[in-house]
Amino acid sequence: MIKETNIGGRTCRFFGSDKPQRLLIQLSARHENPNLEKEARILCDLCPTPFLLVAIELEDWMTELMPWPDSNMSRDPMAGKRAPQTLDYILNILLPKLEEEYGPHITNPQNTILGGYSLGGLFSLWASTQTDRFLCIAAASPSVWIKDWNHFSKAYLPMAKRIYLSLGDREEHVKNQAIGRVGDCLRDFFRLLKETLPETDCTLFTESGNHFTDNPARLARAFSWCMK
Repeated sequence: MIKETNIGGRTCRFFGSDKPQRLLIQLSARHENPNLEKEARILCDLCPTPFLLVAIELEDWMTELMPWPDSNMSRDPMAGKRAPQTLDYILNILLPKLEEEYGPHITNPQNTILGGYSLGGLFSLWASTQTDRFLCIAAASPSVWIKDWNHFSKAYLPMAKRIYLSLGDREEHVKNQAIGRVGDCLRDFFRLLKETLPETDCTLFTESGNHFTDNPARLARAFSWCMK
């Protein structure tokens, strides 16, 4: 059962063991809340390692996760300006609270995985260039079609030791040319990762369907790969 609590003014939803060995932090939009329990149940079936899944509910998906502005994603003047605040919340409010509750082992970087779907995946990849607090990144269908991602990813390498990427086999076959770049952008990024990480520590998994197909299972597979 999903448990809900307020940490530092944000709603967080918990699922998992009372004595977890791995901490999974997920950036979650409100529309994803109904899928969290399904995701967690699938994850339990995929991986026996005791874990704690903490989903951070975001009030404004675009402004809190976009690492920089892109009018093709959002014309909100705040879009692309609040991602540092989201990361600061994770590092300086959420992690200390979890350490207090579960012990220092749970927030050890060797046990901590950051992930999300779509913009949550994009944010997680960006966050891994800003801090070394996450061993693994679980980026399911990340929105790397954001403008300038290719330039950014070549200049700032992730500090995570393991990175999971996935893409639906129909995601790039859309009329919107900006979104349609996602396949090329993700494959270019994966080639870059393979130059810097061992082959066993990065993967690009092909899912069936478009961007909106079976998101809970895709996220569960992403986190499971990271834990294994």
